[in-house]
Amino acid sequence: MQDANNNFYEEILIAGFGGQGILLAGKLLAQAAMKTGHEVTCMPSYGAEVRGGTANCMLVMSNQPIASPMVVSCNSLIAMNKASLDKFAPCIKSAGLLIMNSSLIDEMPKLDKSIEILAVPADEIAVELGNQKVANMVVLGAYLQRRGVISPDAAAACMEDVIAKHHHRTVPINTQAIHKGAEFART
Repeated sequence: MQDANNNFYEEILIAGFGGQGILLAGKLLAQAAMKTGHEVTCMPSYGAEVRGGTANCMLVMSNQPIASPMVVSCNSLIAMNKASLDKFAPCIKSAGLLIMNSSLIDEMPKLDKSIEILAVPADEIAVELGNQKVANMVVLGAYLQRRGVISPDAAAACMEDVIAKHHHRTVPINTQAIHKGAEFART
């Protein structure tokens, strides 16, 4: 969120279950923030069982030095499943942003009226693109479009920096997914 003095400070939580690419989305957002000149911290967290367990990533982005990487209450929440929404929605600050994967969350949460809610059918969009695993990039693209701090193109340009070399063949579809998510958020 930007204030009247042009200071920018955004606390973001990305949450879902293991295997949904939560940590990759967080890592990509952090890399894009660094490459575009922002200060950034990124703290991934995942359950011991990993795939199918819980996973979340806390990020802080700012144009000023960041005092703490901990996110207690967030400006933005990206929730990929109902359990993550239930757990973290109460942490969204007034006038915040919720991006939720409506493919796995079938009811609108009851939140403060000042919170913007964008329901993105991320899994369906990813399947239309040909790979359900890129749902994480769809919601990330929607977030980038809504916040407007980092462009979808800037994030896509960092893809090869965060995806393991043996998975670079997935860069084109991940890039497509970011742009599809941004397009969804624009309309």
